[in-house]
Amino acid sequence: MTESSITGTRIRERRVQRGIKQTSLAAMVEISPSYLNLIEHNRRRIGGTLLLRIARALGVEPQVLSQGAEAALIGGLREAAIDGSVAASERDRLEEFAGRFPGWAQALVDAFRRGEEMERTVQALTDRLAHDPHLAESIHEVLSVVTAIRSTASILVETPTLEQKWQARFHRNIDEDSKRLADGAKSLVRYLDAAPGSEADIRSPQDELDQFLSENRFYFEALEAGDRDPINTVLEADNLLTLPTARELARAFLEQYQKDAARLPRARLERALGRVGLDPVALAEDVQLDLPCVFRRLSSLPDDVAGPVGLVVCDGAGAMLTRKPLDGFAVSRLAGACPLWPIYRVLTQPGVPLRMTVLQSDRDARPVLALAATEQIGPVRFNEPPLLRAYMLLLPAPDSEQAPAPVGTSCRICPRMNCAVRREPSVMQDGF
Repeated sequence: MTESSITGTRIRERRVQRGIKQTSLAAMVEISPSYLNLIEHNRRRIGGTLLLRIARALGVEPQVLSQGAEAALIGGLREAAIDGSVAASERDRLEEFAGRFPGWAQALVDAFRRGEEMERTVQALTDRLAHDPHLAESIHEVLSVVTAIRSTASILVETPTLEQKWQARFHRNIDEDSKRLADGAKSLVRYLDAAPGSEADIRSPQDELDQFLSENRFYFEALEAGDRDPINTVLEADNLLTLPTARELARAFLEQYQKDAARLPRARLERALGRVGLDPVALAEDVQLDLPCVFRRLSSLPDDVAGPVGLVVCDGAGAMLTRKPLDGFAVSRLAGACPLWPIYRVLTQPGVPLRMTVLQSDRDARPVLALAATEQIGPVRFNEPPLLRAYMLLLPAPDSEQAPAPVGTSCRICPRMNCAVRREPSVMQDGF
């Protein structure tokens, strides 16, 4: 049932809510009760003057009866229905459900969103515990201090005839190690108490850069508008970049952003999108620019312009430089990524773009279209290999795309035990 075909259902629900009898409403709008009955059971289409009269009699805007629930509400219900494996026959009645019970529909969508948020939090915590080098270092420090205290205490207990000066030295060592243990334990507790993604979670320059870009949604209006000294304007207004190295990384990113914005202004890119659609190869041909530049510019656009777009950038050694995640495709910021990703495959064939549909093993993962290309950094020199940078643009996979290739997030939390390129054992035993 389409949304426009349940206007009668909305009229009936509004009439019942206001306590108006069918015969009374029919008299108010000057039609027969039998005709109003047909309208309320969606057996007669309604519009024009009659819809205006009924809306006036019910004390609502005509759009409430003709359009019903907001499109976002219906879209949320449809997303929840797909994720919940609701039968197709039931999904056909989502508009009717939203029209008749908008409050319950909104409550259902809100519950679905909260569930999604909790799943993302659990995934982030799992990733953090499995991969976080700072957490591993802190735990190693605590265990090392505990071992040192235990060894010193054993010497004191097992050597009753120990000289006084050695006893004093060992006592001093235990005192110093105990203070180290207390400080390390407090630091570890503070770190574990901090919410993932909070300021307390930021430890390295790359982490600060990721947070800086995420907070700005990878879009910088000052650089798009060509303001005077825009990079310093952006950096001076920021309070996330506390480390000097992080500010250097941010400046390098903004300098590249500024060059790309000059080569491909947003207005020109949006006009090209209107002509050829969200096809990076066609866009590159239309604007006569290279794929990496088009990838970077697409990732900077707000979602309401080009839709959801993710981007992963790595250097020739495979080290992650930029991560803009896409729903349905997890990108870890704390560890090595899956070697099956197209961004790594394309480094083996520089200059040859790669197009793949991939699907991660997570329960809430969705097929993603991954487009990968390389770019040469720096000048060409004789007898020296080129310095490469690889880009992987992430888009929601169209229904017409090929069957997705299975990939992971990283080896340590990947449940695919029979993977031929696994680098280390997974902590996800038995599909847990």
